[in-house]
Formats: sequence, structure tokens, C-alpha cells
Amino acid sequence: MRKLLLLTALIPLLLPGAATAAEDCAPVWRDTPSGVDAQLRGLDVVSGRVVWASGSKGTVLRTTDAGKTWQKVGPPGTEALEFRDIEAFDADRAVILSIGEGGNSRIYRTEDGGKNWRLSFQNPDPKAFYDCVSFFDNRRGLALSDPVDGKFRVLSTEDGGRTWTVNPGDGMPDALPGEFAFAASGQCLTTTGRDVWIATGGGAKARVLHSGDGGRHWRAAETPIPSGEAAGVFSVVFRDPGHGVAIGGDYKVPATSGATALSSDGGRTWHTPPQSPAGYRSGLAWRGNTVLAVGPTGSDHSPDGGRHWQQFDTGSFDSVSCAHGACWASGAKGRIGVLDR
Repeated sequence: MRKLLLLTALIPLLLPGAATAAEDCAPVWRDTPSGVDAQLRGLDVVSGRVVWASGSKGTVLRTTDAGKTWQKVGPPGTEALEFRDIEAFDADRAVILSIGEGGNSRIYRTEDGGKNWRLSFQNPDPKAFYDCVSFFDNRRGLALSDPVDGKFRVLSTEDGGRTWTVNPGDGMPDALPGEFAFAASGQCLTTTGRDVWIATGGGAKARVLHSGDGGRHWRAAETPIPSGEAAGVFSVVFRDPGHGVAIGGDYKVPATSGATALSSDGGRTWHTPPQSPAGYRSGLAWRGNTVLAVGPTGSDHSPDGGRHWQQFDTGSFDSVSCAHGACWASGAKGRIGVLDR
């Protein structure tokens, strides 16, 4: 079936007001009025003032004043498309990816803040379904499709998303039966340096695939996160080439299916931490040594790199992104929030 897609556990202290102090230090989302009711699964923070978001109904939003105002800047005539991922380089340049069978999978690029867009890729293969896109730098990037003829398909660009080429499949391991990537938050593909990771689900095992040479050769590793028709790894993020967090669950039972895995060796092995968020989570972001997780039943933070988690918001978000200390989240009904602390 296609997809729709530390705080260390508080130690009791014998001091009056200790619990209140801990609660006062918890992060808080402050909602900003986006002016849209689209589901915003694509999100990229450039700085504290510049943020881009994308989603259903051909929606693309941009703010250059830290969320005081949002401009609707999507390509004209794309109201039927789902822009599930966005990668922004600055206030003017961004790349968006729409998902879907065949020609509905597209990539557009703007160089003038969304005033004009150019279609740089439209999928010609009815067997391909593109899920997410990620860039190593301003020029080199990859886009990921679900398996075609038994292997995940990867596009690459060397010119900032102006042109795209299908990578040879000989360096990609075979996909498991039923395996795919989730287009839930734009985070099924993540890059750091020359390293890149793919998050998967749907098959017998939820896996993370890793490439250390920019996406030419890959190795798959099983994770302890449960997998199934609607379950697996939805997001994977790395603080550096060694330390990563994978998160997911089952989106059909979002309140009870949270699952997390950690890696300290670049994704070669994964283990279950002492604690995970209580529900399914689709988005992750590093803020220094702290990890933020978001999903339809709430947001959590982990100041110890993913070992222990505390929920701090019960509202719905799909994606989260941080840059230069600024963190934002986006989700259903046009909700966009900025982390106040």
C-alpha cells in the first residue's frame, strides 16, 4: 500500500519546586499565522529570519521576517500537487519536490524567492515514486524514489537542482519485498558532508541505507524499529557522520506506536535507547546535542542525544527543522511554529 503518505527521565529531587523548574526549562512552540490550511510536510530553516515550507494544494510559503508574515509563492498551476519536501539555500533560492505516480513526481527550482519557478525534473517512469530530496551543499544533491525493479532509485544533481540524472543502480542493495520510503516529512533522505542515509519501512525490517561516497554505493543496516504496511523509519538525522537518530512508528496507530533507534558508528549498527516518545513521530532535528521529534500526537525533546525523551507539546506537526539555533515545525491545517526556548 502506498503511503499517504534529555531530558533524562526526571530524577525526583528532594528540593521544593524542582519539578516546576524543570517544566519551566521545557521548549515551547509559538505558532505563527501562515494564512493557509494546507498540510505542510516540507520545511527548511535557512536562518532565524528565513524559513521555507511546502505542502498540499501546491503550497509553498516563505518568510523573511521570522514568521511575522508568510508569502504564498508556489508555482502557478500546481494546485493538484503535493510538495512534500523543500530544500532552501537562502532567501531567494530553493528546490521543491512533489510526490506521486509517474509525472506527478516533479522537482522545481526558484532563484528569485518564488516569483518564478522552473520545472527541472518530471518523472517519466510510471514505476517510480519520488519521496524526498536532500543537498550536500548548494550544488550537489540527491532525490529518492521508492524501489524500481527491486532497488531504490536515486537522482543526482551537480548544479543546484537545475538538472538531474538517474544514478546507476549497481551500487544499491536489493530492496526487501514491500519496502519503500515514507514521504511524511521530507526526512527519509538526509546528508552530512559526503555521507547520506535513506530511511525505509514497509518490508519485513525497517532499515537505514548509508552511502559514504555521495550516493554511488550503499550498504543497508537493519534497525530495531518495527516495520509493516504503515510502519518503519520515517525520519533519520545525523548530528555528524557518526551519531544519528532514526524515528518512526505506525501512522495508523499514532498514539501508541512510537519507536526510536540510535547509531554511533555512522549507521552501520542501530540500537534501541532506554526511552522513546510515546507516539508515532515523523520528523526529527538536531539542535546542538538536543534532538527534537514531532508527530501528529505531539512534540518531544531529548537533551541527551536521543536516549531519553520528554513531551512538551500535544499539538500536531509533521516536520521540524533547525539552523543556526533557530527551530521551526510545520504540519496540518497550515500550522507553523517557532521554538521560543
